[in-house]
Amino acid sequence: MSSRGAAEQVLDAVVASGRHYRDSLPMIASENILSPLVRKACDSDLHGRYAEGLPGRRYYQGCDDFDTIEEIGIGLAKRVFDCSFANIQSTSGTVSNIGALKALAKPGDKITAVSTADGGHISHARMGAVGLRGLDLVTYPWDEDRMEPDIDASCALIRETEPQLALFGQSVFLFPTPLSELSDAAHEVGARVMYDGAHVLGLIAGGRFQDPLHEGADVMTGSSHKTFPGPQGGFLLSNSEDQSLQKKLNNSIFPGTCSSYHLHHVAGKVVALAEFEEFGADYARDIVANAQALGTALSSEGFDVLAEERGFTESHQVLTRHGGPDSGAGMRAAQTLEDCGIITNMNMLPGDTKAMSGPSGLRLGVPELTRVGMGVDEMQDVARFFARALIHGDDPSSVSSEVSTFKSDFQTVRYCFEEGPAYPGT
Repeated sequence: MSSRGAAEQVLDAVVASGRHYRDSLPMIASENILSPLVRKACDSDLHGRYAEGLPGRRYYQGCDDFDTIEEIGIGLAKRVFDCSFANIQSTSGTVSNIGALKALAKPGDKITAVSTADGGHISHARMGAVGLRGLDLVTYPWDEDRMEPDIDASCALIRETEPQLALFGQSVFLFPTPLSELSDAAHEVGARVMYDGAHVLGLIAGGRFQDPLHEGADVMTGSSHKTFPGPQGGFLLSNSEDQSLQKKLNNSIFPGTCSSYHLHHVAGKVVALAEFEEFGADYARDIVANAQALGTALSSEGFDVLAEERGFTESHQVLTRHGGPDSGAGMRAAQTLEDCGIITNMNMLPGDTKAMSGPSGLRLGVPELTRVGMGVDEMQDVARFFARALIHGDDPSSVSSEVSTFKSDFQTVRYCFEEGPAYPGT
């Protein structure tokens, strides 16, 4: 293949990917789409520029306009997240976590966190940022019925192990963490408290989940592209007035983990903050309503939906079980659903031990479906498509065709200043 042919094939694949998502039901909980104004900021000359440092204190010339962008963004982030400190430079939620771990703990320190088997993120594990930082990890006892750390047992663990840092938050995240009680135990032994809000940051900012920075967290990290609907990127947030801690947090991003921090994405993040300040409360409300409606509808169709006793979810996520531990049933279900035009991901559930071949569950998210205008009534339709694919065994091509027709009525990005095509260029 020629060089030109390779470039054209890549661009063809880009368009094909857009068509795939346009015609499907995208339900991966960590994904979202951009508004037209955010997309415009990201597709700008800023993509190739550098601005190392903070506004007014740069290592490069030519940054005056970006100083304006970042200063506006810091102010918006403080208002949107109701905090006194905000760093908006991070290039992802994981980079935010690496930075926070660098600021809050040194190699060899003990850290407590949710295990990946119970829904913790890979950056909370030895295989990820916790191991990269050389921290001594101890995981919380887990309450499978409530899908949260066992409060009494986790408090006892914290008091017994006396970690330097107690980390909370998950990748599988159905319900608010009992943070006040757990933070009290951590502060009692002199530990800092870190909350990874990557998945639920938009729900937190929209007042529909919990308020970690007012429930004991010293630092909150997060992603800017999940329930917070901006471009790929991250945040570091705090209410601490400790200037030393604030300096450590800033330094943990630059020069700690980033040189160039993708100025075009920072600009997009700032536009997304402005849009969220205007529309975020409605968006967060509708996400949670849709997730709860989806959980109820899937259960009515005959699926094993986790946490039924608690109403299935209080977040953007729903978990379904499709077989016994390490059965791989989640992997097979995810493939069948994609064949039927429904994009999901397999996920480990409590009891699973094999991350690639064994997951028995699916993690379903509704942020993108909500963003294109679907409501609680449409969640009934979505659940019926699931049942046709996984219970009734209907022909995948037939289901996929009907999914595409159904999705054709939902092609506009909402909850933003200027509504526009959800999948441009397709």
